[in-house]
This record gives sequence, C-alpha cells and structure tokens, in this order.
Amino acid sequence: MKKFLYLFTLLIWTISSASSDNHATHLSALEAAIQSYWVARNTRDHAVVAGLESRTGVLATNSDGSFHKPLTRSTAEQWKKNMAGTEGSVQIFALELTELSPSIVYARYYLEGMTGAAGAPKPYRTRVTSVWVREDGQWKQKTGHFSGANFGGTYATTLQDYED
Repeated sequence: MKKFLYLFTLLIWTISSASSDNHATHLSALEAAIQSYWVARNTRDHAVVAGLESRTGVLATNSDGSFHKPLTRSTAEQWKKNMAGTEGSVQIFALELTELSPSIVYARYYLEGMTGAAGAPKPYRTRVTSVWVREDGQWKQKTGHFSGANFGGTYATTLQDYED
C-alpha cells in the first residue's frame, strides 16, 4: 500500500509539474510578445507592430479621453502614418497575465516613459488592459484599453493624511 501511495503521489506531482511548466512557457511566450510589441512601438518598427495585432482587427480605447475606436485591421503603413510627428519611449511595469483559456489571455500593466509631439515629448503614464489571442500558434493583440494614470491626475498621499 505504501508503494502504491508513493507511486500515485509521484505520478500526480509529475503531471502537475509538467502542466505548470507548459503553462509557464505558454505565458512566457506571451510576455515576450508584449515586450516585443512595445519595443517595436518605441523603435518605430511598424511592420512588427502590425504583425503583433490580430489579423481580424483590434478594438482599442486611447488614454486621451477620446471615444472607443472601431475595429481596425492595422497595416505597417497605417502605423507609420499614425505615428508621424511623434516621438517617445515607454516601458512596461507590473505586467500581470490571466489565462482565460489556452488561447486567450487578459493582460494588465502600466506604461511609463516619455511621448508626444516630435521635439517636445512629455512624461507619460497609463494603465493598460488588453486581450491577447493565439492565431496560427502566435500571440496577437485583440484589444487594447489605455486609461491615463497621469502624474497630476491621480491623488498623491501627503503627511496630513496620517495626522489625527
């Protein structure tokens, strides 16, 4: 009986380890895709940006307070046109991934850096939520929602908050 219990425990541990390694690898590939997306945006590699978006289109909402954007099937030329006259560089912070199914993952993180008109970038901070889907074995962005976390637009704790 002890042998059976030992073998059963070993089998369960092996199965759970194998599946968790696959899960970790699966999400590591997505994390790399998200990082690649923002590196491409920062370096103006429009073909890579468009290539990391869903071939069926992307639903987006920007942090500038504008209305939701319609479903858009992006091309490198569209990205080049949209980014003309701007400059900047942002970094990802606090990336969290939640698997909704093996081929759909919800991502949330912060972007922080400098962006704006060419020659006059300003500090930029935003919250990002996005949904990434597997298409032909590759991760692609399907939705992107940006909500400003502006430096002056959020409450900053002061010492008076702690005084009785």
